[in-house]
Formats: sequence, C-alpha cells, structure tokens
Amino acid sequence: MNRTRILFRLVVAIVAIGGTVATASALSAANPVDEVARLQDLFDREWEFRLKSSPLLATSVGRNEWNHLLPDVSAAALERQAQATRDFLVELAAIDRLTLERVDQVNYDIFRRQLELRVASHEFSEYQIPLNADSGFHSNFARLGNNMPFATVEDYENYIARLRLFAGYAGQQIENMQAGLERGMVLPKVVLRGLEGTISSHIIDRAEDSVFWAPFAKFPRLFTDDERARLSESGAKAILEGIVPGYAAFLEFMTEEYIPGSRDSLGASELPNGSDYYQYTIRKFTTLDLTAAEIHEIGRSEVERIRAEMEAVIEAVEFDGSFDEFLTFLRTDPRFYVDTPEALLKEAAWIAKRMDGKLPALFKTLPRLPYTVEPVPDYLAPKYTTGRYVDPPQGSVEPGRYWVNTYNLPARPLYNLEALSLHEAVPGHHLQISLNRELEGLPDFRRFSYISAFGEGWGLYSEWLGLEAGFYTDPYSNFGRLTYEMWRACRLVVDTGIHAMGWTREEVIDFLASNTALPLHEVETETDRYISWPGQALSYKLGELEIKKLRRRAEERLGDRFDVREFHDAVLLSGSVPLPVLEENIDRFIEAKTRTVAPLD
Repeated sequence: MNRTRILFRLVVAIVAIGGTVATASALSAANPVDEVARLQDLFDREWEFRLKSSPLLATSVGRNEWNHLLPDVSAAALERQAQATRDFLVELAAIDRLTLERVDQVNYDIFRRQLELRVASHEFSEYQIPLNADSGFHSNFARLGNNMPFATVEDYENYIARLRLFAGYAGQQIENMQAGLERGMVLPKVVLRGLEGTISSHIIDRAEDSVFWAPFAKFPRLFTDDERARLSESGAKAILEGIVPGYAAFLEFMTEEYIPGSRDSLGASELPNGSDYYQYTIRKFTTLDLTAAEIHEIGRSEVERIRAEMEAVIEAVEFDGSFDEFLTFLRTDPRFYVDTPEALLKEAAWIAKRMDGKLPALFKTLPRLPYTVEPVPDYLAPKYTTGRYVDPPQGSVEPGRYWVNTYNLPARPLYNLEALSLHEAVPGHHLQISLNRELEGLPDFRRFSYISAFGEGWGLYSEWLGLEAGFYTDPYSNFGRLTYEMWRACRLVVDTGIHAMGWTREEVIDFLASNTALPLHEVETETDRYISWPGQALSYKLGELEIKKLRRRAEERLGDRFDVREFHDAVLLSGSVPLPVLEENIDRFIEAKTRTVAPLD
C-alpha cells in the first residue's frame, strides 16, 4: 500500500469531527491544567511556523514582519513544511484530549483536522495545480496592492521587494506544474480556454499601465517629494524587472507546455490516486462522512423538490409555455437586464443596503467592519464567477468587498441579484467572516480559517433568510432565489457526476441549463469551475441543509421560546466549525434554553 493511500485512510478515520478522538496518551493520567497549557503552546508555535512559511498569509492576518518576502513554494521547501506538520501532529497526539474541557476538545479536533488535511494535500501533490478555471496564484498575486499596508516608506519598500521576488516565485510555481505534467497531476484542457487573458494583461510596456502601479499613484500626504520620486522609480523598475518577466514566463509556459500537455479527461478520478483524492476533497469541503453516490442521490432529491416550487411560480405568473420556454423568456427579455455596469452595481448596492436595515431584527451580534460593492476587476472578469466576497487584510483600513461581475451584461440578470447579494454581502459572507475574525477567545488558527461547508452553507441559508426579511416580493426574483437554490442542488449531482461517474462537460451544461435560469455564459463558466475544483461545489447545499435542519429542530423543541436572533448567535459565535460540531453546538443551545426557567409574570 503506497504512502498516499495510507495517509488517506488515516484522514478518513479522523477528519469527520464531532466524535471522540483517541490520543496516544488517553490511557495515562494527566494534569488537565498542564494539558491545556501544552495544547495552547502547540497552537501558538504551529501558528508562528505557518505564518513564517506563508508570508502572504501573515500579511492577510495583520502580521507584517515578513511583508518583504514571498513564500518558498519549491518542492523541497513544501516537503519540509509537510514534515514539520507531521511532527506537530505527533506532539498533538501526546496531549490527553480526554482531560480537556469541551471548548478545548473542539479546538483540538479542528486543529488536528487542519493539520491532517494539509499533510494529505501535500501527499496528493495538490500544490502541482496552483490554479483553477477562474483564478490561481497569478491572479491572487495581482491583488497585492490591495492586501498590504502603505502608510510608511518601509511599507512601500516591502511592496517593492515583493514585486522583485515575483519572477522567482512564478518560476517555482512553473517547476511544480511541470512536475505535475509529468505525472498527470494536471488540469483538463477544456477549462484552460481563455486563461491566457488573466496572465497577458500583466505584461505591459509602461509600469504606469500595471495594476501593480496603484500604490505609487497616490502616496501618503506626509511623504516628501524625494521619497515619492525614489519609491516611484524603484517601483517602476520592480514592475518591469520582476512582475513583467514573471508573468511573461508563466504565459510562455502555459501556452507552449501546460495547455498543450493538459489532459482531455475531466474527472478527479483520472488523476493519480484519483478515487482516493476525490473522496479526500469530499471530506475536506463537506466535513461529512458521505460517499459520492450518497451525495449524488441527495442532489437528485433536492432537484426534484425545488423543481416543483419553480413550477408553482411559473403557474402563479400565468406564463403560457413550458418550463424550458420560461427559462428562455428569463434569459432573453430585456426587462431583466441593465445597459451599464454602473446600473448593475447600483442595483446590487440598493439590495445590500436594504438588507443592512433588516439585520437588527435577525441578529443580536453584528460585525463592526463595513463593506462596499465593487465590480470584479477587468483582468479576472471574463472567466470569473458572477459575484464573490473578498475580505480585507486584518488590521488594515480596507472594507470588505462584495464583487459583482459586470462583464457581459446580457449574462447578468436582475432576477438573481437579490439572492447573490444576500449570499455574498449580508447576511452572508461579509457578516459571517467578519464576525469570525472579531470573536474573542478563539485561537488564531480558527479566527482566520474558513470551513467551506459552514461558510458556504451559511451563504445559501442567508439567501433563504431573505424570505423572512421581506425580500423576493417580485415573483421573478423569487424564481431567481429558487434558481440559485436549484443551482446548488445541481452541484451535488454534477460535481459527483464529473469526478466519480464519468460525466462529460456537455452533460453538465445540459443539466444546469435545463434545471436553472442561469445565463448560458454563467452555465459554462460554472461548469469549468466544477471541473477544475473537485469537491468545493458540494459544500453549499450540504451545509445549508444542515443549518436548516438544525433550525427546524430548535423551533420544534423550543416552540414559542425560539428566538431567531439567539439561534443565529448560536450558529455564528463559536466560529467556523465542521458540521458535526455545529450540530453539537445547537443541541447544547436547545438544552440550555430548555433548562432556563421562564420568569413569572
């Protein structure tokens, strides 16, 4: 049995959090105080190691000691990091989990899950595919100017140092991708069409035309003229000597080697150790112990249920035609579309602002951080998803950003916009992620982590919560909500279809196009996203189903003592957790509310 399969079986045994995890020292007597101290020390040391190994991560969480550096992503460095993570796991196993209080046991389990997944990711060589259909290391790096502080001369010098290092950083990524090509750990050819545009846009002749020039276009007021001139000159050289060659080398590699050498097959099952790899991605993204076949059937059932609700809306608006004809009507009628990017952004901002006013009735605890509405950057937009939330670096003066894709306006209908806005902004990702970062008492590795089933499940639940907040009064917007829910149900079917059942791209496109009112451009970009990112699309619907199940349980058991604001606190104020831990949290919330004696009148 090879090393990857051994590790995978270990991950299968322990990734599903919530049950009792035996440790090496469980049979020995231990002082609980000492064990808690050892655990916290391990958390702290591993977090410091993680930040030193990942300077970009360090910047994003407000640690600026390494702002002049980029990660070492060479194969040798990544193996050293993986070995260090294995060593941390050995230390963790020596701590007696059974002596810990529940809050520390949850931290222990989530920490162990993170470390095990990182080791498994390395063993499967995920680092050899550092991009997907709509983004990657190269497009993420293009936001460097938004993700660093620019208050002092040293801040600018750190930024310039990183610009100069990019060519070497890109070279390491290219070497890893070349190794992936040789062993078949490579993206499918079909999802790479048009990716060149996200690279070539950074190959410019004048530094002032680069997205990396933005910090030099506006200096802090107190900088002297000499400082501005020196930094601008140095920044221009760094862009032309570091950024441009790095992107040029990456473009050459992609067009001459990677894309021609990429695979014709689609599914993760076709990768090295593919079946095990896909099961690992299922566990990573869902936190549940489910097989691809089980998830596929859950998706089929949800598609059938939601289809009935969609048919009811069509009947209510007295549309004279079939389901397919109604979808064509939605995709083509001008009333559902705007003519300018500004008009789409204004619509999104109005929806988000209206929801801001509803939040106090639904939540006891709200984040302090504000957010804004912006278009998806031009260099990303053509192959990018319809919208996304981008959280700011910790401790920065930046807001959260709700990105709306204004590219190809005939593919950006208004009937989906309420659901999109509630998912990406409030009460969805901005609210949940910002609250998570503001929680006190969580270890840093939890404050700055994102568990997809929890976060994306919350986002989809937030779309549904709009009904309670008075949205979707227009039947076409309600159909848009249902089409977004149907979209996430279809993901359970098509993701497992692609990666475990041999579905073709055309089958996926047909399934999405015939069951949702998504514009056909979006159907294609989403299909390529699922092909290139195995398992991630499963997290939305499975997470939402769990949150709604737990809410029904709380409502049934508490009756008139159920308070939706308290329920939302119970969901959110323990941070991002695996779904089995969330279930434990809500059961404890219900039990605590049940024991509380109501005051006498």
